[in-house]
Amino acid sequence: MYIAGDLIRGHTETIILARLMQRDSYGYEINKTVRELSGGRYELKEATLYTAFKRLEETGQIMSYWGSEATGARRRYYRITPAGRMAYQEQVSVWEATKEIIDRLIAMEEES
Repeated sequence: MYIAGDLIRGHTETIILARLMQRDSYGYEINKTVRELSGGRYELKEATLYTAFKRLEETGQIMSYWGSEATGARRRYYRITPAGRMAYQEQVSVWEATKEIIDRLIAMEEES
């Protein structure tokens, strides 16, 4: 089953920040990790990913730098900032509260 992008799209920045909480990374690697962790059911579109990077950088939640690869093309790496770590924690809290509400709203109640 493939997950509809609309259900996840509003959480793209949180997904990116979660990956960067682990370590600095670059676009392709983040997208590959998202695809693997979702069991191939979700993948970020390149335009969505880089638009989110730009927004996160403009708001000071991440910073970017050029890697120094010995072979192949240079990669632009992203690093989460302290502001990004705080934003991530807030977004996870919002997600948990939202998930709890949705779980309650769609749960089948037992008939008495």
